[in-house]
Amino acid sequence: MIKATILFHKCLQDAQEYGSNDEHMVSRIFFSLKFPDKQINDLYTDIKLAVGDQYEGGSIEVGKPQGYSGPLNYSAFREAVEKYYRHLVGSSASAIRISGGSNIRMVNNLFVVPMTADIEIDETSGGW
Repeated sequence: MIKATILFHKCLQDAQEYGSNDEHMVSRIFFSLKFPDKQINDLYTDIKLAVGDQYEGGSIEVGKPQGYSGPLNYSAFREAVEKYYRHLVGSSASAIRISGGSNIRMVNNLFVVPMTADIEIDETSGGW
């Protein structure tokens, strides 16, 4: 196992240019992966949330990281991405707090909020 750190940089929420439509809000999260011996920059992943779903507990679909093809603990990666997104938007969020509303939709919001998450990666697992 090797320890890696996800360095989250920013999130563009509900961007039509990334595939948002009347059914899904697609947001893009930009990050770097830092390993003990190197850092890989300019990575991103797209996430989908159903339109009208709750920001706090709604189901979030996390895509594979773009720009990285090495081994990754997807479960830990998905959990970290979801935590970062919910840190930005929701009833206890740091960027936009939404509480008690229904069918709230915000389009093309850019959140530049750094955050880190440590994950463990099995180097023998297959890459993307």
